[in-house]
Amino acid sequence: MQINPSIFKAYDIRGIYPKDLNEETVYRVGRAAVLLTHAKTVVIGRDARVSSDSLVQALTKGILEQGANVVDIGVVTTPMLNFAVAEYKEHEAGIMVTASHNPKEYNGLKLCYENALPIGENTGMVDLKKIAIEGKFGEEKPGKLEKKEVLGAYVKKVLSLVQASNVKPLKVVVDTGNAVGAVPLPEIFKKIPCQLIPLYFELDGNFPNHEANPLKEETLVDLKKKVLEEKADLGVAIDGDADRIGFVDEKGQTVRADLILALIAKKFLREKPGELILYDVRSSRVVREVVERAGGRAEMCRVGHSLIKKQMWDEKALFAGEFSSHFYYRDFYNVESGDLTMLKIIEIISQAGKNFSEIVAPLLVYYHSGEINFEVNDKKGKMEELEKKYGGTVKEISHLDGIRLDFDDWWFNVRPSNTEPLLRLNLEAKTKELMENKKRELTEFLSS
Repeated sequence: MQINPSIFKAYDIRGIYPKDLNEETVYRVGRAAVLLTHAKTVVIGRDARVSSDSLVQALTKGILEQGANVVDIGVVTTPMLNFAVAEYKEHEAGIMVTASHNPKEYNGLKLCYENALPIGENTGMVDLKKIAIEGKFGEEKPGKLEKKEVLGAYVKKVLSLVQASNVKPLKVVVDTGNAVGAVPLPEIFKKIPCQLIPLYFELDGNFPNHEANPLKEETLVDLKKKVLEEKADLGVAIDGDADRIGFVDEKGQTVRADLILALIAKKFLREKPGELILYDVRSSRVVREVVERAGGRAEMCRVGHSLIKKQMWDEKALFAGEFSSHFYYRDFYNVESGDLTMLKIIEIISQAGKNFSEIVAPLLVYYHSGEINFEVNDKKGKMEELEKKYGGTVKEISHLDGIRLDFDDWWFNVRPSNTEPLLRLNLEAKTKELMENKKRELTEFLSS
């Protein structure tokens, strides 16, 4: 059998089931993962997709036949899988069967070493791909299968990282999009004085109401409507495997992820001044300004969870966030927890004694374009043209991830997609007029 090499991405393995990724593929990845990690025990979990159960059976077979033991923790979120690997030291690797926020026809795998350090572009994915494709696994040495429940321990861990006494009885609408984000939330809300108003909590791998992707405005329509109907204090949208989270204020307005990053960073730095905060190249200048005013150190980082987690480990950062709504915590093993992010924002609103929109308002000092995609075949050549066109007047140039050019009153970042022939544009300016003008100018250039 031939494995489609394109399913091995920079951060995970993903493709359309069963065309690109099927039981045989996953079986071989399971065996390859044991050879790569040398793990004696591998934790596996799954999302609620229709194909996930069948893929878990094949994955389990591959791991067992390669001689490792399997701890199956069932239908869980990716943060719960990461918790199960990092919290229990006898668990030396983990694999989550999920395609995250992708539509229902997709499935995939997210893999990690012990301590939940991800297997990605620079941390083993290339070797994993080679081993799986070659299929030279050696003799079969069956391991043992164990089932384990981690929900209670996960909830206890997340709640230990917030001050429940600071939480006021807020009204919170949460939309999990019929995905696994619904698994831990009822237990979490039993422990805090907030009212949970659930939206699409029934697990359904066909995602009948909308994609579980909080980055798409069209997926937030029902959430915004419910927030206004219920006169709620905030709305929360969870992605397909619950490692990303989006927010809506009490007026039904989307709150961008980089602003959430700034709010949480400010809270952390009141408690731990001088710490390092990471923010990705797409984020607003306001993030650095807030961090530095709060006595912290701000450092820009590349996009991608596997890259950021490694950087957090290496530089001992306290907290990190991405424009794509991933938030990472040193106290939570340097990985994401959408549940913890939600609790931090609830805590911030409770302590401020203000509406969510009033808390966010002081951060709205710049005008951001959001991310815009362009089909470009020669991505490298186009970025070189951009640098040649704009480099003469630039204040600062960064090649950390694609190209980011900072000027006095605006900046832009253009970075290549790791999986598609796309360039992704983000820009920001001090005035709306300047932002619109530069967006129009760069759109014309990148479309030509």
